[in-house]
Amino acid sequence: MRRSLGNIMEFTQADRRHLDNSKQDTGSLEKADDALKYDSRHASHDFSCIHSKDLLPAEEGEEATKHFLQELVNILLAYISKSLKRSSKVVDFHYPHQLKEGLEGFSLELPDQPDNLEQLLVDCRDTLKYGVKTGHPRYFNQLSTGLDIIGLAGEWLTSTANTNMFTYEISPVFILMEEVVLRKMHTIIGWQKEDGDGIFCPGGTMSNLYSVLLARFHLFPAVKTHGMSAIPRLALFTSAHSHYSIKKSAAVLGIGSENVIVIRCDERGKMISSELNSSIDAAKSKGLVPFYVNATAGTTVYGAFDPLNEIADICERHGLWMHVDAAWGGGLLLSNKHRVKMQGIERAHSVTWNPHKMMGVPLQCSAILVKRKGLLQECNQLCAEYLFQPDKAYDVTYDTGDKSIQCGRHVDIFKLWLMWKAKGSEGFEAQVNHCLENAEYLYYKLKRRTDFQLVFKGKPEHSNVCFWYLPKKVQSIPPGPERDRELHLVAPKIKAKMMEEGFTMIGYQPLEDKVNFFRCVFSNPATQREDVDFLLDEIARLGCEL
Repeated sequence: MRRSLGNIMEFTQADRRHLDNSKQDTGSLEKADDALKYDSRHASHDFSCIHSKDLLPAEEGEEATKHFLQELVNILLAYISKSLKRSSKVVDFHYPHQLKEGLEGFSLELPDQPDNLEQLLVDCRDTLKYGVKTGHPRYFNQLSTGLDIIGLAGEWLTSTANTNMFTYEISPVFILMEEVVLRKMHTIIGWQKEDGDGIFCPGGTMSNLYSVLLARFHLFPAVKTHGMSAIPRLALFTSAHSHYSIKKSAAVLGIGSENVIVIRCDERGKMISSELNSSIDAAKSKGLVPFYVNATAGTTVYGAFDPLNEIADICERHGLWMHVDAAWGGGLLLSNKHRVKMQGIERAHSVTWNPHKMMGVPLQCSAILVKRKGLLQECNQLCAEYLFQPDKAYDVTYDTGDKSIQCGRHVDIFKLWLMWKAKGSEGFEAQVNHCLENAEYLYYKLKRRTDFQLVFKGKPEHSNVCFWYLPKKVQSIPPGPERDRELHLVAPKIKAKMMEEGFTMIGYQPLEDKVNFFRCVFSNPATQREDVDFLLDEIARLGCEL
């Protein structure tokens, strides 16, 4: 049975019990109920007899379009407001079979006959209801969290413009914005802004792939036309804690994942530079041709920073391309307090930087930044005549599409440009500092509790904090294989309960010889210390009986 737009989404009894017991907000129930009532108050128009064909560009469709979009905005505003309320859930979790079978009239199946707009609005609201509120202050699960309102406005405008980033003639303002922002990022890295190059990509994995592609072309340009058979067997190097996209890039580009040589890290997750040097020599002795080193500035799990200057020295000694994967750590360049952790990044040939992580730009927003101007064009251009005519009336160097692997390219730049205008570099700096202060607060909280244990002793370098929860049963077992077996089961069991109850979310994973541990990351400026306290208390509540 399908619901009307005016139906109020009810909290379950379990939700209410949890809110009754919450010490975070004594008015939680009233606020939650107010948020729910907000959904129903705005169903002021009857959409049951209106279909998409009645909207613009239909004749006399302007009024229906206006009311439909206003109602949609009401749904989005209610969702945003609810996402920021600590009394609300991070996720109303259901298992895949439950969502497939349909919940309260919410069906994923596609009809032969068109649904009316009433049903579409209900579907929009239900899609948000059963999804994850990644902007919630207690969502700690991924590196990309939070919901910036200016960034959201930028995404709305981008979708309304609905254009492409391959030529200046169809995207003049966005093309120029990209140039301005890339130059700004070059300057922040420490490069000459007029010399650098770059392009925005669909995520850090693609940015890293560009870096390998460019490095190979730079050393062996014949590969573009003649393929891998025209060049020797290559080797590239990355740390054991680096992102898996480096191996994926080698596989995609025909280099082979087995030719990615993984360098050992120290206990904090930093590449050991002496091991890199000896591994390069060993690869040469086997007949491989080293050409590329990936250094990570902010590893995914530990948030570690590789020793960039030491790696740069080695790359210069051997004539190798140095790439810095700063997808996660790039935002720290905006902080006068923390950018010291990335000393040496200016010596890199290319850098990946994801503003959709620490800078809080709505997904997706990732850049590959290149020190040598023109290399992207040389590597990727094919001069398709139906797009990149050389005799256009304007400067055709602004037709940036031929620098890209893609043809069609989403406009990722406007939301970042608009946020930078709204915050200034100072605003981003304050945001970064706040997130790292939250991490330090969590670190000291964990040190003082006997039911938690840090994965490593030192203070976090980034906003990643890794730890185990220790139920009494585990605490009673001496260190060794038996304790590790029991401890390995704790995080998945707590996470399963956490998902079902839905009031916070945090990720876990094993790493090398470490059994499953929680990894808390901070990139949401809405998160405060009370949310950190809540997280630890919730983990202890869910895990105390294990």
